[in-house]
Amino acid sequence: MILTTFDWLVIGAFFIIVLGIGLAASKTAGKSSLEYFLAGKSMPWWLLGVSMVATTFSADTPNLVTGFVREGGVAKNWAWWSFLITGMVTVFIYARLWRRSGMLTDLEFYELRYGGRAASFLRGFRALYLGIFFNCLIMGSVTLAAIKISSILFGIEPLHTVVIASVVVAAYSALGGIKGVIWTDFFQFGIALIGAVYAAYVAVSQPKVGGLSGLLTHESLEGKLDIIPDLNNTSLIVSMFIIPLAVQWWSVWYPGAEPGGGGYIAQRMLAAKNEKHAVGATLFFNFAHYALRPWPWILVALASIILFPDLASIKAAFPGINEQYLGDDIAYPVMLTLLSPGWLGLVVASLIAAYMSTISTHLNWGSSYVVNDFYHRFVKPKASEKELVAVGRISTIILMVIAGALALTVLENATQAFNILLLSGAGTGAIFLLRWFWWRINAITEIVGMAIATINAFVLVLWVSDEMLAHSVFDAFTMRLLIATGVTTASWLVTVMLTRPEAKSDLLSFVNKVQPQLGWKQFQTGSVRSFKYQLLSVFVGTVGVYSALFGIGNILYHSYLVGFVFIALFTISIILIFKWWKY
Repeated sequence: MILTTFDWLVIGAFFIIVLGIGLAASKTAGKSSLEYFLAGKSMPWWLLGVSMVATTFSADTPNLVTGFVREGGVAKNWAWWSFLITGMVTVFIYARLWRRSGMLTDLEFYELRYGGRAASFLRGFRALYLGIFFNCLIMGSVTLAAIKISSILFGIEPLHTVVIASVVVAAYSALGGIKGVIWTDFFQFGIALIGAVYAAYVAVSQPKVGGLSGLLTHESLEGKLDIIPDLNNTSLIVSMFIIPLAVQWWSVWYPGAEPGGGGYIAQRMLAAKNEKHAVGATLFFNFAHYALRPWPWILVALASIILFPDLASIKAAFPGINEQYLGDDIAYPVMLTLLSPGWLGLVVASLIAAYMSTISTHLNWGSSYVVNDFYHRFVKPKASEKELVAVGRISTIILMVIAGALALTVLENATQAFNILLLSGAGTGAIFLLRWFWWRINAITEIVGMAIATINAFVLVLWVSDEMLAHSVFDAFTMRLLIATGVTTASWLVTVMLTRPEAKSDLLSFVNKVQPQLGWKQFQTGSVRSFKYQLLSVFVGTVGVYSALFGIGNILYHSYLVGFVFIALFTISIILIFKWWKY
């Protein structure tokens, strides 16, 4: 164990503050399920936006980014940077629709948009599928990162890590509800951002790295620094850049980047004071998530290649590492051992903050599905508010136990979990985008899409080998993604054509409640607002955030002129967005 007494004091102070916030929030959280899961729909944009960012600032994200950079260079991050397009579509088109729906959870959408037994089945099944299976897979991945970090920094066994982490985070999540989660997110995000920036500073300042100048010219990083993949390498440019931007962003359901919004992002939008606060929260989230936050992690990852060029060098420096958890993603916690006392405690606290923020959100989100969309809807419709809150707290603890078991027995690294999640939702994304605007889509369409996507994921992962997918341009994972997307998309499109749309009364009810601006002309009686400025804002917002990402990157790379040109583009995009805000 490399932590000093001072480090432990810093970490202890952090825990006291977080648990204090959870206890304070518990006074109002127990009043009703609306308070417990949506904080009474009273949250401002800035608090919700920070909460969204903090949730995706999970303990496994620095590990994931580090693994990407070490394996494929900075450009491999396009695997998730491409989801910005999804995010901007959610900001300017779907955030208003979600808030206007007035739902408690996003799964209520199914019985608002569709009718009959199929809609009820879809809501109940998705509650268990997403709230338990999918949700616990995500939490298992984050807990796996906690295991790797604690094995390096604390030298404790994986089981002990899971028990300690689970007890603390489940306790304040169960007590405080979403309000406790959001306020602790706000505190934890500040700690996490400070810790990440300082870790990057220390990593780059190592004598073998030689500062930013030394890092940028080091021979070990040849080909690793490119933000855009080498245009002369067809395989790289297609798999890392073209496929994510052309296919992945609209076709894949991925937590935090759901096409059309959903999950805990929708939960935050539903908790907003009004539509403008919902839009503002998601806009801030997308800027901070894609442009502001990645670069400290990238710098640490690049420095780690110089200091620990391969897994053998990591194993030699830390012989006690469990072979099961040895991978490129473990380089991030390895780099943290370079920090000085006090600062190490703060950075460890920041990683604990990142872990707790993500897990607490997923626990509250998952339990909201179990309680509102399964228990209250199908098991006990007349349950009291006190009983619903109690069931929410019990389900929170059960979800944490399942996630811990997955981390200990199934998952091996952050990239593995990322790929499984992508494949499990491949091909369903377009349904979630179009169901708000295409009246022909029905509940059977979603059931078929979900079933085929799940079958595809298991078949392609368990029974189709990399050798069977060998291709001169596409790597094995890209082939799996394209096959899954094609098969699933074709299956639900055929279903749309072969089945009837929902009853006209159900469609009219949806239109009158949500007031979508496109695709419902035959069901709308009044005038419909122009869609032009929302589409323009999607384009300009996407260009703006990517400009900020490239601008910060080029400034760090000492390409100051190019960097400031991108920052200027970002500034112009912000001005245009605020000009169009009223539309």
